[in-house]
Amino acid sequence: MLKKYFPSLGVILAIVAIFIGLPHFYDNQSFLFNLMLYLALAEGLNIIYGFTGYLPFGYVGFFGAGAYGGAIAITLLHISPLLGVLVGGVVAVLTGVILIPLLRLSGAYFAIANLAASQALYLVVANPSLEKITQGPYGIDLSSVYNANAGYFAMLGVLVFAMALVAYLRNSNFGLSLLAIKEDRVTASLAGVNVIRARSIAWMLSAFVAGMSGAVFGWYTAVFYPSTVFSLDVSVFTIVFVLFGGIASVAGPLIGALILYSMYNFIGISTPQYFQLFYGLLIVLLVLFLPDGVVSLLKKGKVYVP
Repeated sequence: MLKKYFPSLGVILAIVAIFIGLPHFYDNQSFLFNLMLYLALAEGLNIIYGFTGYLPFGYVGFFGAGAYGGAIAITLLHISPLLGVLVGGVVAVLTGVILIPLLRLSGAYFAIANLAASQALYLVVANPSLEKITQGPYGIDLSSVYNANAGYFAMLGVLVFAMALVAYLRNSNFGLSLLAIKEDRVTASLAGVNVIRARSIAWMLSAFVAGMSGAVFGWYTAVFYPSTVFSLDVSVFTIVFVLFGGIASVAGPLIGALILYSMYNFIGISTPQYFQLFYGLLIVLLVLFLPDGVVSLLKKGKVYVP
């Protein structure tokens, strides 16, 4: 039974080896950290979109909630940064629980409502009246617990956790239930799948990954602002990476993020406005002509994709 997990385990071990070994040959830890960040976010988005078909344009809301949840716990409760990462994930899950009614919507209605919810979270966090808690629009300073190396490996841990979750969903009965909901939730319900419970669990697992990613990001960068962790760019990049690579697989989002974020780092930073236009056009083209991403081309070539 465990043999079906071997290909996914091979991918996970390869990613771990790459990010442990690369710093010895490529002296740009910030790039490697951000690459891991988007790999983890892409896998987290893959849980809700790849397996249930719900595309949250406001996915950054969970990321921002996790960043602020972890940072506030560290600064006010004086807990360790690693525990703050878990708190960030829990805060994102609680945010997801509050937003569960959005799952009653579908398609563009869900995407727009989710985006509006993320912007509402941003306005709450950036409210000057909450300065004593969130520091309002003035940002949070975590320089007292700053540790770049620890933050780097914490991000690797979150990435491994996200990949393991997707590997489990891809090879488990629960994952098959989610895919059944994606195909036809009425038929899935008639077959005995508890649609509401299953998609709510997927929603909260996805939020947990984004929340932990946000908390590690806050720890690693030391100083951040609401406009940084609630930036729509986070959602756009993550969505493009997942669509480009392919959904409902471990390797798909990894392929998308590795290729496109590397392109952005070496080309797009100097001309971000044009690269954002490129990403926007890419979303449209992928949805229209290659909805299952690059992995669908590999599958047509009889290549197994874990």
